[in-house]
Amino acid sequence: MSAANRVPPFLLLAGIAVIIIALTLVTPLIFEALGDNAFMALTIPAGLLTIAATGLAERAQTQRTLWLIFGVAILLRAYVLAFEPLLSSDIYRYVWDGRVQAAGINPYRYVPADQALAFLRDGAIFPHINRAQTAVTIYPPVAQFFFLIVTRLGDGVTVMRLALLGCEAVTVTTIMLMLWRINRPITRVIAYLWHPLPLWEIANSGHVDALMVALMLVGLWIALTGHALRGAVLVAFSMLVKPYVAPVLAGIWRPWDLKMPFVVIATIALCYLPYLSVGWDVLGFLTKGYLTEEGIGAGNDLWLLSLWRQVVGEHQGDVVAYVVLAALVLMVKASSVASSYHRTVASRLADINMLLLLTLLLVSPNYPWYFLVITPFAALCGSAPTWVVSIGALLLSEQLDWDFYIPRMVTKSILFGGLLLAWAFTAWRTRMQRAAADIGSSQ
Repeated sequence: MSAANRVPPFLLLAGIAVIIIALTLVTPLIFEALGDNAFMALTIPAGLLTIAATGLAERAQTQRTLWLIFGVAILLRAYVLAFEPLLSSDIYRYVWDGRVQAAGINPYRYVPADQALAFLRDGAIFPHINRAQTAVTIYPPVAQFFFLIVTRLGDGVTVMRLALLGCEAVTVTTIMLMLWRINRPITRVIAYLWHPLPLWEIANSGHVDALMVALMLVGLWIALTGHALRGAVLVAFSMLVKPYVAPVLAGIWRPWDLKMPFVVIATIALCYLPYLSVGWDVLGFLTKGYLTEEGIGAGNDLWLLSLWRQVVGEHQGDVVAYVVLAALVLMVKASSVASSYHRTVASRLADINMLLLLTLLLVSPNYPWYFLVITPFAALCGSAPTWVVSIGALLLSEQLDWDFYIPRMVTKSILFGGLLLAWAFTAWRTRMQRAAADIGSSQ
């Protein structure tokens, strides 16, 4: 027996906790001194350590293990909450949108710099709003409802981040309920709680994706416990925070059941109703620059299309062809997931995880917080592709104002290339295990 195997799992877990805490403590300070590359150099090892911690936590299924897991998670979040957002200014727009609505103004009507909103400006929020001169809000109605409610409790960044941590508490509770449902150790919640991606993108940057993830998971929980339509309503709410979660509906829909599509469409229509005074402008900045700004309209930041162009060059209409092909691939996968409705809860969660990973691959987001949608599945499924993508997403944390800039094509190739390799490895290992089982059964 090796020396490592003789050490109790709890002590090894505590040792990893000390290292993760140390890495987290120095991250803001080193980021401010050395920039985004130093941030990635510290957070990615923390993510790799979380993989090891998850394995140890499964072996150390005791009450004190849970105390350690939650104690460290709370400590880390309290610490990073003390710093201003390091990598994103999106949260200032959230507070602004809530403030605009509280004044009785449709948040889709004016850009923040419009003179009609001058009376709402201050020195704490307004100067930090990105695209203040050019873009009305991009955030859908459920996100707007959330901004309004939270800013009535407190008109500031800290209150907004605390509210998003409250959403995260819902996420963690639902993860634990699902782990219990699929007979996996509750201590696997460590895979989410110690993961650096939600730590920095929620507790520090305060991204509204925390609300999206919470609504998605609660909707899945309700649907998977026998109330599919109620669950679909919550998933629809989740889509109205960030729409790329829509493929999750395939995991709770029964083919040829027309009630669920009707319920989802009705939910979306009702949520948009309070904002329709601006007509089609209710779609916000999405139709007025976002797709172009993010390189999606031109196909520049769609990773698979960019690789294709490296081989055959750019051709007219290739973006449309890519979008159509990607939509067909997602539809085929979604149909496959929907057809497996009667499988176990664990297998359905794995299917949903796979569908979300495929969505991220095809859409190729530019920012790490878009990958928060899969972080709960590190605890629920623990697949190699999920770990690769959720940790690799930290490579997208670059800030363009630093001297040493890693080209986005390089970081995305590492991220999504790692995903493809992880899928290939997982498929190979599954095939080997089946072959070994067949040999064993034939003897």
